[in-house]
Amino acid sequence: MYKRDTTIQLGEWLDRKEIVILYGARQTGKTTLIKEMLKEKDDALVLNCEMPLIADTLESNDLSQIIALFEGKKIIAFDEAQKIKNIGSVLKLIYDEFPQYKIFATGSSSFELAGKLSEPLTERNVKFRLFPLSLNEIKKEKGWLWVRENLNQLIVYGTYPGLIDLNIKEKEKKLIELATDYLYKDIFTYENVRNPAVIRNLLKALALQVGSQVSSHELAGLLGVSRTTVEKYLDLLEKSFVIYNLPSFNRNLRNEIKKSRKYLFFDTGIRNALLGDFRPMTDRVDNGALWENFCISQRIFMSEVSQPNSHYYFWRTYDKAEIDLVEESNGKLSAFEFKLKQKRSYRFPTSFVEKYSPLKTTIISQDNLHKLLEW
Repeated sequence: MYKRDTTIQLGEWLDRKEIVILYGARQTGKTTLIKEMLKEKDDALVLNCEMPLIADTLESNDLSQIIALFEGKKIIAFDEAQKIKNIGSVLKLIYDEFPQYKIFATGSSSFELAGKLSEPLTERNVKFRLFPLSLNEIKKEKGWLWVRENLNQLIVYGTYPGLIDLNIKEKEKKLIELATDYLYKDIFTYENVRNPAVIRNLLKALALQVGSQVSSHELAGLLGVSRTTVEKYLDLLEKSFVIYNLPSFNRNLRNEIKKSRKYLFFDTGIRNALLGDFRPMTDRVDNGALWENFCISQRIFMSEVSQPNSHYYFWRTYDKAEIDLVEESNGKLSAFEFKLKQKRSYRFPTSFVEKYSPLKTTIISQDNLHKLLEW
């Protein structure tokens, strides 16, 4: 059992009126987190919205039947809430008519839940995201020595909580299962996707270009579909927590790239499963790109708790000066470069340092990984 840092955040809202929404990809541990957080609360109940009886009752909008489901409990968690039609309206009804209940809701597909919640629950909810395990969470359970000794496996196989303690063959089998339609099946269920193969091929194309700037125009040509279709699918994959985009950072410098983006994977194990490539880091030609993706994702995972208002970018100029990650937090900038091995000769671009005066500039390698966890 890995203790999740997000549990503390959710607990801080336990006595508040707002409905607490927990988003995240499948298998990141949302159900486990909610049950663990509420297990010692005698007045708490977790309802599985995938059960037909529960779904039918909630969709009936019959308040007497809905309240009967609660069995006299006062803290109610709706697990897999996106399965309920018009879930936003249902939660709003409970919130408005029965303020004595504290409501939690979890959902695996951000785009589906967000579409149903945004308008009905305006000013009635607070949202949190749950990612795969952060190095900080793994360290608390396993110790820092274990993290360092198993770092290459964590990069290759990712940090989904249900996979870390499996053997290699089991990890590969589970990751391949996840990387098929299961991880993003909500897209096929709730969206009008005429050709699912396009999404699979799009993900493979992104996996091959991880760490590089991506052009939706070029992707459209590669896949034989319109640019509009590519951009729609990219948006859906982001909202399903499979990928995320890292925009370019720019302010005033004339030669800064202004509109480019990188697409990275929340979990590097999923990326490798899409390519069917689980070779160890020492045998890979893409190990530098994998390291960069892994470190940026980990920084984002940990910022959700440590610095939730942080924003992330990459920086590049037309004359090829670049920085892997620019972190903006509370109006201050920090710059990171990710190198598998420490390079003493590396210097951050003078044009960036002189223009933006970053709070800190840090090279993260496997030798000083602990600096990735510092704030």
